[in-house]
Amino acid sequence: MTVHQLIYASRPFGFDEAVLNGILVGARRYNAEHDITGALICRADLYLQLLEGPDETVKALYRQITTDNRHVEVEQLLSRSADQRMFPDWAMLHDPAKSWLWNAEEISDGALRRASEEEIVAVFERSAKDAAP
Repeated sequence: MTVHQLIYASRPFGFDEAVLNGILVGARRYNAEHDITGALICRADLYLQLLEGPDETVKALYRQITTDNRHVEVEQLLSRSADQRMFPDWAMLHDPAKSWLWNAEEISDGALRRASEEEIVAVFERSAKDAAP
């Protein structure tokens, strides 16, 4: 069974714990109902999210995210088919950005735009490995 994976980055608008919790609660509910799994890596200057599931469902969700006023400068970084899910047990894993991720200055200077697809996927592979039971 193939799934569609989409990774995007955005800058949070009005980021605080209440906004983040609202995003996570809503995402987990919606994703569970629509066969979507994934992970959200976030901090005050960055949302980096991987969505995976049925092709059209993932693309429709991404279109919704691009119009969500909690996101600024939404940019799709990857869209591909995959043989299996990276986060099969997570409606939405929350991964607070760790020190191994680009720092705020690097993000501001365009590190994500310069990163290869392999480098971006590796960030989520590390999250998936860290989240494994």
